[in-house]
Amino acid sequence: MFNKSKRKIVFAIVFSLLALMTITLVTIYVSNLLTIQKENEEMLRTFTERYSLEAQPNLPVGDKPEGDIGVPTDAPPVPRDDGKNGRNEPAFRLSTFYSVAYSKSGEVLAINNGDNDLQSEEKLLEIASTAMAKTKNSGRIGNLSYLVTDRGDYTLVAMIDGTINDNNQRKLLWLMMGIGGGALVVLAVLSVFIARKIVSPMEENDKRQKRFVSDAGHELKTPIAVISTNSELLKREIGNNEWLANIDYENERMSELVQQLLSLSRAEAGELPKERLDLSQLVTGETLPFESIAFEKGKTLESFVTEGLHISGNANQLRQLVSILLDNALSHGVDENVTLSLTLEKRSIVLSVSNGANEISEEQISHLFDRFYRADESRAQSGSHYGLGLSIAKAIAESHGGNIRAEYREGKITFIVTFPNKN
Repeated sequence: MFNKSKRKIVFAIVFSLLALMTITLVTIYVSNLLTIQKENEEMLRTFTERYSLEAQPNLPVGDKPEGDIGVPTDAPPVPRDDGKNGRNEPAFRLSTFYSVAYSKSGEVLAINNGDNDLQSEEKLLEIASTAMAKTKNSGRIGNLSYLVTDRGDYTLVAMIDGTINDNNQRKLLWLMMGIGGGALVVLAVLSVFIARKIVSPMEENDKRQKRFVSDAGHELKTPIAVISTNSELLKREIGNNEWLANIDYENERMSELVQQLLSLSRAEAGELPKERLDLSQLVTGETLPFESIAFEKGKTLESFVTEGLHISGNANQLRQLVSILLDNALSHGVDENVTLSLTLEKRSIVLSVSNGANEISEEQISHLFDRFYRADESRAQSGSHYGLGLSIAKAIAESHGGNIRAEYREGKITFIVTFPNKN
């Protein structure tokens, strides 16, 4: 139980850190990407403003003009980058621009390939044509960001190369993932230590409680035996009377309670030896005696047991588990029908016992397996039921690697025990 709690705490911490780290990395990456896109768009606007078609040689595709392309010789001086105009002039000068100018009739007037061989004129024409066909006048195609501008007599498609920025973005992403992954590993190890610190006091307290129950049960056996012996001696001396009968009755109830406490202690400790068992045969054998008990109470007990189901466990504890569930159903069921089934579902062996019951809330269901809990307080003095049976059933199920739960639907309550199937 506490190991499961530790795993849940570790999972919660690691999942929270992973979610926080993912959100942080995505936010940084997207923010950086949007910033770069905005800067590229600003530089494209600057390039468009400084562009002069008159400075472009109107040559057929494939011919490369000499000299500066896109900046006329009589252009005004480049403004200084004083930080007030929102443009990064050094980044502008270091960037690689391309452009294609179209006449209103769609004729190519000029191509600027940036004086390098990174992009061919045919490729620039293909990208420019695609950009012209789009509804938005700006965007990205491949590693090129573009801006389509109507210049009155012609249309200019300006492009900027984003290869370097893309590489930097990828390096930044891998760097963040590496640092984040390393930090996550460190924090995961730290979370294990934190989980142990959190659970350790509760685990120690639980051990003390179990030790107290076991010690108290053993210590109580002696006075119970003494009371029983003295009662027998008094009967021989003075004969039976109502006072001695009351002593015997309460002494027997105390003896049964001690036995249940010791059974609970042993089940929670999981110290009993286990062996390979035919669970189907064991359940069938334990069900048979309860059929006659059901008949005496005017009820019917139906059992549906799948043959050949095996499990590694302690036979006595598993019989006790079946006995507890059947006794609970026959004692507290409000109708005449009790149903037991043992089936194989996927990778689990499922034992279920169902009986009619008065309406029970989710709050009550959550406490059914607590020690000394009774959903109906009127049963406080009912026979040998002390509210420990389902606690013992839960401890037995968990000591065999399984679990137990209760479900209430349409006037019936069903106790479901699930064991792992290791066949």
